Amino acid sequence: MAQSAYLWEGELDVRASCDAETALSVSLFGDSEGAMAVMAEDVATAGMQLRASRSLESLHETGGGVLGDIVLVDCPRVDAARLAALVRLDERAARSGAQLVVSTSVEALQDVFGCLDRSNPQILVAATRAERLVALGGALARVPGRRLRELDESDRQTLLRLTEEVGRLAQKLEALPAPIAGSGYGTSVIHVASPTMGFRHAEYQQGLERKARPPLPDPRLVKRVIAQRQLRAKFFDAELFADPAWDILLDLTAARAEHRRVSVSSLCIAANVPATTALRWISQMVESRLLVRV
Repeated sequence: MAQSAYLWEGELDVRASCDAETALSVSLFGDSEGAMAVMAEDVATAGMQLRASRSLESLHETGGGVLGDIVLVDCPRVDAARLAALVRLDERAARSGAQLVVSTSVEALQDVFGCLDRSNPQILVAATRAERLVALGGALARVPGRRLRELDESDRQTLLRLTEEVGRLAQKLEALPAPIAGSGYGTSVIHVASPTMGFRHAEYQQGLERKARPPLPDPRLVKRVIAQRQLRAKFFDAELFADPAWDILLDLTAARAEHRRVSVSSLCIAANVPATTALRWISQMVESRLLVRV
């Protein structure tokens, strides 16, 4: 009986050890102790294991240590050192397969967006705790080795819309205040534009050479369509007709006809949805080759 009891206790220890090893780990990077504490609470709420909590400067001093499966970053302000840290973190996350979730401010969005072009991160703008938890759930679904099957285009569109609905419901139920977001600075240097010939496949290029590209509509007509769509908000809740992908394409069509590029922050405004939601759609449309980051 004594031996049996001993084996049972040992089995429990082994199972506990296995659970600890297979639990998703999360690394935190930021400069604000308050924001870092809130993120640590969100990690615990999501049932994940906190690997480490470090400053962004540690990426220069010690390399930031071993990254967790998911990396949460708080970067509401930018300067040369922070931007360099984000570039290094983006490269490391791309190599390791870690899922990157970055919280920033509207002021710093352009520069932060420009530093993160390899790891396919989720970028949150003035994020609430509900939005961060939704982002953690999205990162969980993308962790290598934990996906049952690859998502096709229809699946990803459905998942994106479900994520939006969950985020809206969570925000309405959320009683806690949002984390304090600081102001940032920096010049606007990153743009999003519709694909040019240089980004298309060779086969598609040959097809375009055989068949002339149809002319773009008059930008005044496109702007009139955009204005008419916005009139609905005078009579109905704007969320009732939210269609960020189409609004983004309309805005870029008018810009393309006028031979100008559109900044990321401007495109988020044109989408008529919260900036975080607009960034999700921009990322999805880039993956679908409807947009190209420049």
